[in-house]
Amino acid sequence: MKLTPAVLTGALTVRQGIDYNSAPPNLSTLANSSPFETWRPKAHVLPPFGQIGDPCMHYTDPETGLFHVGWLHGGASGATTDDLVTYYDLNSDGQPFIAAGGKNDPIAVFDGSVIPRGIDGKPTLLYTSVSFLPIQWTIAYTRGSETQSLAVSHDGGRNFTKLEQGPVIPSPPFAVNVTGFRDPFVFQNDQLDSYLGSVSGTWYVVISGGVHGEGPSQFLYRQHGVDFQYWEELGQWWQEPANSTWGNGNWAGRWGYNFEVSNIFSLDEYGYNANGEVFTTLGAEWSLSPIVPQVSDFREMLWAAGNISCEDGKVKFVPSMAEKLDWGTSAYAAAGKELPATSKASEKSGAPDRFISYVWLTGDFYGTHDFPSAQQNWTGALLLPRELSLGRISNVVGNELVRETGSWRIVSNNSGIVELATLQQQIARETLNALTSGDFFVEPGRTLSSPGAVAFQRVPENKFHVITACISFPPACRGSDLRAGFQILASEHERTTIYYQFSNESIIIDLSNSSAAAKTTNGIDSRGEAGRLRLFDLVQDGQQKMESLDLTIVVDNSIVEVHANGRFVMSTWARHVSHHPTHALIGMLTLQVLVRILERDPIFPRWHWGGGFWRRDGL
Repeated sequence: MKLTPAVLTGALTVRQGIDYNSAPPNLSTLANSSPFETWRPKAHVLPPFGQIGDPCMHYTDPETGLFHVGWLHGGASGATTDDLVTYYDLNSDGQPFIAAGGKNDPIAVFDGSVIPRGIDGKPTLLYTSVSFLPIQWTIAYTRGSETQSLAVSHDGGRNFTKLEQGPVIPSPPFAVNVTGFRDPFVFQNDQLDSYLGSVSGTWYVVISGGVHGEGPSQFLYRQHGVDFQYWEELGQWWQEPANSTWGNGNWAGRWGYNFEVSNIFSLDEYGYNANGEVFTTLGAEWSLSPIVPQVSDFREMLWAAGNISCEDGKVKFVPSMAEKLDWGTSAYAAAGKELPATSKASEKSGAPDRFISYVWLTGDFYGTHDFPSAQQNWTGALLLPRELSLGRISNVVGNELVRETGSWRIVSNNSGIVELATLQQQIARETLNALTSGDFFVEPGRTLSSPGAVAFQRVPENKFHVITACISFPPACRGSDLRAGFQILASEHERTTIYYQFSNESIIIDLSNSSAAAKTTNGIDSRGEAGRLRLFDLVQDGQQKMESLDLTIVVDNSIVEVHANGRFVMSTWARHVSHHPTHALIGMLTLQVLVRILERDPIFPRWHWGGGFWRRDGL
């Protein structure tokens, strides 16, 4: 998703006091920056002020071992980290390391990715250089509007200098009527080397887009020569029919009409492996009929895994499983990169080679909501970094629940007991450890046998905490109308309810009363969130049981992330106003629950602007 840059000028103004014990005012009437801290998170990456856009251009600097995290807005800015907890801005005030205005990009800089040792052994950025707007899949494509250009950094990533030349990929494939042609992602892949007879370690590029009248596509290119000046077109290695679905559409929404922000990477059970199973993350754009020019009703952040084949010298990608990477409607534009075991972060934690992905949580629903951005003086954030790997679900009963086309595939079948493969996504170990290493308390295990809410015996004292819970269900719950989960951030007038609903195998976040400010201020979204998670039947100790629901709920002021069973994530905003929220367990029928709540005052690192970098005050 590409947004027109907003102009944010001037220093932060003096912030007015807000009475949080009375009805909230219309926030759009307040002085700029007044509610700056009201909903600002502390554990999530975001610039010192202003807007954040697509995460992109991540890489590990081979000279320093630091991991660079980038994002779009007014060009591209970024920060470095040596532990996935503390982030230091590359330039003061979050200034960009590359911006529009060159020969190839007079209008804008869109997403790109970095070859860590590229031209002259320096970090080399391949990015989309934009010459014409608007660009949107619902309208005719302007030839020459999106090209792919190079820039090189000689100062540790603080600046990327554009090469004094034309684009290295100057146009889409010949005579292809594209819907888009952007977001180049560079990667290496042993399987492609083998199929194509490439030299080991060859770089490939996938460019996202689609073809009018046909459907969304990923366009594949191969490095030609050692100086990265020429890239060989390998065709559309993956294309789906326009607005088609994976299976019945329950698990991965729609492929839409146009792909964006595609990443290609290979995983095994431990993390990144250039010879592992091929995965892709991608954004899909689509709309309801009738399609309105320059409007995308839906943007969905998806993942797919599949197989590579080669026919008549052309490589093709064929999916074998797919799902949404994040089910939140404001979560989009994921971008990741290999984080090697030799990086500073991995050396500290002892982690192997990993693929780390960041997802954008847009703060104004892709610029379509009239949110009081000027008053808040920041918009959006990056969600917590995730480690992606090839996940396994063992001892699964091979019944009809596993035979659907979904977000898993059957790896083995031993007399009706199967093992499933899927994408495992978990909060990066360093980040999770920092969030959960503080004081905690445990709610006693409970069995609920009647509808209603049961208050926690103790509740967190702040809006920065982590809830971990394991909920067990009896087999009779399957197919019932049972709802069970938690009510968080609750007060007399506000509450956010997170629950599992068996009737459609979904985790629901009810936001209808999450913010009292929504009654006075436009642009605060109160629509609920929903995402599908199947709890399989397992054989444990010779007994058949339903898979338990294992939840990690991160509350970082207004950002709520719900992680479940190592394979499901749904993120959203809960812009609550009350300073004294409570929590409760909700349920009906019979279920067993054990809850562990971790909190610090606050439990998260304290972030503040400190002379050119974000600094934390001890953990």
